[in-house]
Amino acid sequence: MTKQILSPLPGTFYRRPSPDKPAFKEVGDSVAVGDVIGLIEVMKSFNEVAADQAGTITAFPADDEEPVMAGQPLVELG
Repeated sequence: MTKQILSPLPGTFYRRPSPDKPAFKEVGDSVAVGDVIGLIEVMKSFNEVAADQAGTITAFPADDEEPVMAGQPLVELG
């Protein structure tokens, strides 16, 4: 069964902490509850998105630097 990590708020989704740093997580990576999987930027304020469930990342439905809405899937876990 596929599980999803959803955006907690509307804003811009970032998969990396800064443009010159690697992504927090990649497809195939294991995720534990509490792991940071990305950032949501709202009006120049960056909010960490932490996993609320464990699993292995199978996809990122939201692209890096893509605008997202609250409740939109960011990560799919297998």
